[in-house]
Amino acid sequence: MRSLNDTELTNSRRKLGALEALCRTKAQETGGDEELRDMTLQSLQRLINQLKEEIARSQAHHLTPQ
Repeated sequence: MRSLNDTELTNSRRKLGALEALCRTKAQETGGDEELRDMTLQSLQRLINQLKEEIARSQAHHLTPQ
């Protein structure tokens, strides 16, 4: 897997912040289909975790002397 360049890393961090905000908003919602909300939150959490891993891998790669 390749590491992210600076622009991609910045964009990934921005996306991560937006997904975390969306996840908080969805978690606070009431009413509607609770099962659908739970599935949506699980999906958002998976995306959040993927972005965090991608960012961490990229940062570790940039810190490793070459």
